[in-house]
Amino acid sequence: MRWLVLYTALVLGANAGWAGEIDWQAAHDGGLAKLQRTDPTPVPATAFTDPEGGTHALADYKGKVVLLNFWATWCAPCREEMPSLDALQAQMGGEDFQVVAIASGHNPAPAISKFLAEAGVANLPVRLDPRQALAREMGVMGMPVTVLIDRDGNEIARLMGGADWASDTARELVRQATAP
Repeated sequence: MRWLVLYTALVLGANAGWAGEIDWQAAHDGGLAKLQRTDPTPVPATAFTDPEGGTHALADYKGKVVLLNFWATWCAPCREEMPSLDALQAQMGGEDFQVVAIASGHNPAPAISKFLAEAGVANLPVRLDPRQALAREMGVMGMPVTVLIDRDGNEIARLMGGADWASDTARELVRQATAP
């Protein structure tokens, strides 16, 4: 009987150790084939703004898992992807998770408003990186690029190109990344 109790405790303890682990292969097989796991790397402290002139930084989101997306109004794959990012934020955004979509480069305010209205985006605040300082520091060479950031402010994965972020696979990825 003692062995059964000990074995049960070891199994339960081992399973608790698996909490928060991401099944990268399942994400890849489930439709996020371009998602590449990266070595945990601290994200830069480079500031970005909003249309009202407020200043923000990725450190503002420390303690949350962040899906950081770099996009532009002229980017056709961004136009396709943006509604799914908006849906993911609507479904899963909150205390543990946030989609942060940053318009990078020259994106005039009227063009941003038109882009977001046409895409039906209602759940993502507008964030701007007009001189591409953050994008350059993070090695963004084209758009869209989406970066998964852990609670400690480390990049842990990157996807270059568009993806369906409202898919079951993407939601499961977020659930795994935000698990305690």
